[in-house]
Amino acid sequence: MQNKVEEFLTSLEVEKGYSENTRVAYKNDLGQFLAYVRTSPQPPVQSWGQVTKDHLVAYILSLKADREYASTTVARKVAAIKSFFHFLVAEGFVKDDPTATLDSPRVKRYLPRAISQEDVERLLDAPGKGDEPRSLRDRAILELLYATGMRVSELVALNEGDVDLASASVRCFGKGGKERVIPVYERAVQAVEGYIGKGRVRLLRQSEEKALFLNQRGERLTRQGLWLIVKGYVRQAAIKVPVTPHTLRHSFATHMLRGGADLRNVQELLGHANIATTQVYTQVSNERLREVYDESHPRAR
Repeated sequence: MQNKVEEFLTSLEVEKGYSENTRVAYKNDLGQFLAYVRTSPQPPVQSWGQVTKDHLVAYILSLKADREYASTTVARKVAAIKSFFHFLVAEGFVKDDPTATLDSPRVKRYLPRAISQEDVERLLDAPGKGDEPRSLRDRAILELLYATGMRVSELVALNEGDVDLASASVRCFGKGGKERVIPVYERAVQAVEGYIGKGRVRLLRQSEEKALFLNQRGERLTRQGLWLIVKGYVRQAAIKVPVTPHTLRHSFATHMLRGGADLRNVQELLGHANIATTQVYTQVSNERLREVYDESHPRAR
């Protein structure tokens, strides 16, 4: 049974071009399901063709009741199983698809958490005004996160050449490799310029390193490293509500909308494919994006 899982994972890479992270998630979810059906009281199975809808329903119930997984996690695991059985049927490995009449679990929608503009200001001020490489870097990171609403993965993936200080913009690549250019307010431009001129050059170890944000070893900063940086400054700023790097993305969107930005313009700036969850990109001219940004961003005014 495991060999079919491996064939499916290979098809995700070769035929669909899925990322390594996505394939690892599928592998973990299907591995968990395989372990369940092999010891299931339904009874246990010896081939994928023996899996029935009863196995699936019992598995979903066990995820909710026994393991207490969040509804989003359960929905993701069910989606992986459905995709796998679609593959098995398409390749002729099984005749009937037990997931065909299986409803996807209802996902609870959670409102994104933003912090107040006062808390944002305290957080952005936390690295101080010093000229130490770490202070310069961290100030640029925090300002750029709030200036652009970028995802953490997008920010740590930035190369030095992705920032255009002259046009006050940054180029990043979102989900699916979708490129977008985001305006940046002046104070964030100054922070990044100071870091590149006085901080990055002192952190750099290898001249060929392209990453914009470097750690103490002169290597590209990781998502985990960025999370620890933000966590430290949240504590230093004595902010009482929970804050993660993604909170600054939520705060960017919330504050832009409160400032009068159009929902679809904010969608474009964030790189969302869906206005509610994920929908087709709304095409907005770069000139209009800059105009909306300058009018709406609280630190650009």
